[in-house]
Amino acid sequence: MKICGIIVFMPQNEVVLRFKDVSFRYEALKPILEEVSFSVRRNSKITIMGQNGGGKSTMFQLIAGGLKPDSGDVAIGKDTTIAIARQVIPRDELDLTAREFFEKCFSERIYNIDPKIDDILEVVNLKHHEKMHDRKIRSFSGGQQARLLLASALIQNPDLLLLDEPTNNLDKDGIAHLTQFLKDYKKTAIVISHDADFLNAFTDGVLYLDVFTKKVEQYAGNYFDVVEQITIRNERENRKNAQLAKEIQQKKDQANVFAHKGGQLRFVAKRMRERAEFLEENKVEIRKEDKAIRQFFIPAQEDLAIDILAIKEFSALDTKTHKPAKRKTNIKLGKNQHLLLQGPNGIGKSTLLELIAEGKTKGLEIAAGTRVGYYRQDFSTLNFEDTVYDSLTAVAAEDCTKEHLRSVAAGFFIDEDLIRKKIGSLSEGQKGLVAFARLVLQKPGLLILDEPTNHINFRHIPVIAEALNKYQGAMVLVSHVPEFTAKIRIDEILDLEK
Repeated sequence: MKICGIIVFMPQNEVVLRFKDVSFRYEALKPILEEVSFSVRRNSKITIMGQNGGGKSTMFQLIAGGLKPDSGDVAIGKDTTIAIARQVIPRDELDLTAREFFEKCFSERIYNIDPKIDDILEVVNLKHHEKMHDRKIRSFSGGQQARLLLASALIQNPDLLLLDEPTNNLDKDGIAHLTQFLKDYKKTAIVISHDADFLNAFTDGVLYLDVFTKKVEQYAGNYFDVVEQITIRNERENRKNAQLAKEIQQKKDQANVFAHKGGQLRFVAKRMRERAEFLEENKVEIRKEDKAIRQFFIPAQEDLAIDILAIKEFSALDTKTHKPAKRKTNIKLGKNQHLLLQGPNGIGKSTLLELIAEGKTKGLEIAAGTRVGYYRQDFSTLNFEDTVYDSLTAVAAEDCTKEHLRSVAAGFFIDEDLIRKKIGSLSEGQKGLVAFARLVLQKPGLLILDEPTNHINFRHIPVIAEALNKYQGAMVLVSHVPEFTAKIRIDEILDLEK
């Protein structure tokens, strides 16, 4: 039975999902997928790998039926139910209550849904109380929203669970809890994530989306094994390219020599040129997804005050009473001083960063004239209606040339096609790279970073860590990724729980 490009089939050999020659593009834009074919076995745990903006989330929408392929078929096992845990909560759902948010997960009204919500919040390790069902979604922290997204999929008890960057904003305990859940999960799960250790804990196969060929390669094995396989193959392809380049140059040189001698040797020269062209066609394109972003530097504002930021008082959630409590401290940050904020999800870290950025709250003081560069985990500092070019221009210095702006953009994989797109049309990973490009152009005196590795390809993270390590202004950082913070010089730690 076929429904709008989706085939429903009786499972054979326990295959629950099959792509057959699937192609897709967004209107007149470049193709995302070209004749993609693969299959997923029932009860397997699969990872999707690929470059930011390459089409991984698009694949999820094709599986769930939110998008239809231009050609080819997406085949789903008969009676298979599907649920997606999205990367972020849509902006038009932020003013829903938690109860309304979960009610939207079902096509029919669920009576007495509150006990179901309580049960599923236990599963995702989100501590709750009787008034939580009436809280608006925007009042939850980033980590709590990540748990709500996961819970919104699990409450549907799907046969095929699709998780899109589920570890974003989760603290260490949250990631450990999710990892164990996936290990114990008795149904099929397909996961998009840039957290290598998390993926390796449960993955038994990888779908690798090649941004050049627009095809999907299927690998068996755990995540680290597959990454090693891909690395070996890339090295082999690079060696092949080097050998071909050497042979091509030899044929061209010989052809030039024979062409000048005339007679029958001209025919030989022609054959050699044809051979060189044939060898050129056999060279393998270097994959973009195997490249990290270019090394970059965030210039600090000049003529900064001695004390750029002072924190004397702040509020944090009391984990016993579940109410905000005032805390006293005495932290002063000057040039080249970096502060790390710590604490579990929901303690108030993002709220504190927001209050610092506003600079209008008692107990938090920013020196006059200080430019603040603020990387928010929800990208709300970006105007989603702006083009990327307009967004970068808005923060660039007056003496910034178009050439310099485009050079900075190119270092973050923002090419001529991407720079003309609206921010709202980008993937979450691409929005993150735009946010970093803006910081480079802005030259802030105070850098505020809220989970800057969320959505970012793991290959880029060491480059970002090095740039932050070299930043000469004052910096306040929140991150739940210890491998990332370990690479950055931290001068002081403020633990909001303690």
